[in-house]
Amino acid sequence: MGRLVRGLAAEGRLRVLAAETTDVVEEARRRHGTSPTATAALGRALTGAALLAFLLSKSPRERVTLILDGDGPLGGVVAEAGVDGAVRGYVKNPAAEAELRADGKLNVGALVGAGELRVIRVLAAGEQFDSSVPLVSGEVAEDLAHYLWQSEQIPSAVLLGVRVAPGGRVEAAGGLVIQVLPDAEEEILARLEQNLAGIRGFTDLLVERGLEGAVERVLAGLGLEWTDLRSLGYAEDAVPLRFACRCSREKALDALAYFSPEEREAMIREDGGAEVICHWCGEVYRFSPEELRALGAEEVRCPDCGELWYKKRADGVEIAYPEAVCRCGRPVETEPDPPSA
Repeated sequence: MGRLVRGLAAEGRLRVLAAETTDVVEEARRRHGTSPTATAALGRALTGAALLAFLLSKSPRERVTLILDGDGPLGGVVAEAGVDGAVRGYVKNPAAEAELRADGKLNVGALVGAGELRVIRVLAAGEQFDSSVPLVSGEVAEDLAHYLWQSEQIPSAVLLGVRVAPGGRVEAAGGLVIQVLPDAEEEILARLEQNLAGIRGFTDLLVERGLEGAVERVLAGLGLEWTDLRSLGYAEDAVPLRFACRCSREKALDALAYFSPEEREAMIREDGGAEVICHWCGEVYRFSPEELRALGAEEVRCPDCGELWYKKRADGVEIAYPEAVCRCGRPVETEPDPPSA
């Protein structure tokens, strides 16, 4: 289980959020079978998404999604998090790898490539806000700092890191965001810059000092004060973070409703059923011929072209065709015709 801590420094002029995500990133690596550098890219994105969720969200129901859409061999990284502590994500090409950098570190920037960083915020009422900025380096931390300044007007220092052991296991992962508030004096910024210049890497500090010790090292001389999160309703003095997906067997079965009855019969004929793999977490759901055929009794389709007009999902959400006229020109009817006498 990972954890997130919060605090203030420089008499409230610096806002601090930090996360230790070793277990979260290791679970993601195990589920997706990522290469060492892909693990580092995904781990930084997962940690960054968790930090941004707590920095930008106002409600427990809000969620933040990061998409690093680069032209490198990784093909892209997607990570999502909310203030409930649930984090999930994936890379498009988990086996992709890149040569080490000149300093011997994993070359995440080369694996991600050039492109853009998209940040999608979904509010409690379902409203969605989507913004993007060009990738600065593909190393994730610099890209998030650039996003916070360009799109949110929040000047911030962002540190992210993942240390991968020789066998591929995640040895340490975590990150830190320091938000500079408008009334911070130049002396405060100069001391923060001096401290940051002496940092080799955030994961090195995590291993050497633990989460709180790592943050205290970065903010040495700036009067760091930790927020008592127990007073905000948390059982411990930290927010628990975990890799958790919202997929389910019911949702996977609902996804098969978008295939026509003929396509589902082909699955039965060729594969003896159907298999759905969640791209977020790698969970595999298998369905029998009987389950696939039962879908036909729960849906309304166009009698001319077979387009799906209506279905009620297992979670109660109704799927309805968005237009009054089907793509084939037939008027849409969301209720089946009554049986003839």
